[in-house]
Amino acid sequence: MDRRSFLTRAGIGGAAAATAAAAFPAPAISQGNVELKMVTTWPKNFPGLGTGAQRVADRITALTDGRITVKLFAAGELVPAFEAFDAVSQGTADMYHAADYYWIGKHPAYAFFCAVPTGMTYAEQSAWVGYGNGQDLWDELGSGFNIKSLLCGNTGTQMAGWFKKEITNLEDIKGLKFRIPGLGGELMRQIGVNVVNLPGGEIFPALQSGAIDGADWVGPWNDLAFGFYKVAKYYYYPNMSEGGAALGLGINKGVWDKLSATDQEVFKAAAAAENSLTYADFNANNSRSLNTLVDEHGVTLGHFPDDIIDALGEAAPGVLESAATDDLGKRILADYTKTRDDIREWSQIAEPVYIQDRARVLG
Repeated sequence: MDRRSFLTRAGIGGAAAATAAAAFPAPAISQGNVELKMVTTWPKNFPGLGTGAQRVADRITALTDGRITVKLFAAGELVPAFEAFDAVSQGTADMYHAADYYWIGKHPAYAFFCAVPTGMTYAEQSAWVGYGNGQDLWDELGSGFNIKSLLCGNTGTQMAGWFKKEITNLEDIKGLKFRIPGLGGELMRQIGVNVVNLPGGEIFPALQSGAIDGADWVGPWNDLAFGFYKVAKYYYYPNMSEGGAALGLGINKGVWDKLSATDQEVFKAAAAAENSLTYADFNANNSRSLNTLVDEHGVTLGHFPDDIIDALGEAAPGVLESAATDDLGKRILADYTKTRDDIREWSQIAEPVYIQDRARVLG
């Protein structure tokens, strides 16, 4: 899509969202008890993602003593997974819990608030949004779509994905049909992969039928739950596009603006708690799930070949530039990359070195 056509479509979309929002009056929260509808892009009670969405819904309800009750609708229960953004933007739902890189068709810069090629880890992303310019830029981006966003979870560094055949070099991956969303999809396309985007619930049948040859999803815990090992046996790391995939709580701006200052702080606190808890949940469960995949299900675990990693690294800067389609996108890209580059020296000498040296002394 060229810049002119994108900006035209974005402008139409923003106007439509504003018109639609006016047609759906926000709940009169100040007038008493209210029930808010939260839609998600996850299957109901799906480990880590669906359960994290339910936790934040329950936490808001509990912190307000039921004055604000959040009712969760899993993917497909109220709207299809990939229609969650429009539902909240237009006011047919009040909130969503999702990975914001699903919305790059609305604006490519939404990818920067989830995961990007050679991008930030959980700790770095949280620092940028919480103590840098990330939240202000996210708010500016969301204002064009009638949405207020908050960090509300992180999976940590993800796996590169599942393949039906062994991948030994760059040539092996070219031409394969591979499910991966966001800018990660564009990155894989740049090295010759045929990219497909599917909601999580559609990945297994697509792998099983041969509609796709491989897929990224999240990591061992979620991937075990989806049973990918039944149809693909080769499991690779690292995912150079998802060093720390953040999850967003998107709130209809009309709903947000009608919250009292105290209730806005409740929403912020609930989302911040879930940002930390989801990350802890994934770390607690990924290790034992990986052992199950390898020891009980015969999965072959491997590091992506170096020539693939190198090719991905070479393609990454151009892919990031492709998300900067307008002035706002350029400012988000500049601030994101500056923060990443400022903070990564510390990141590289802190935990990774400690973990390596701990492994050496513990054996």
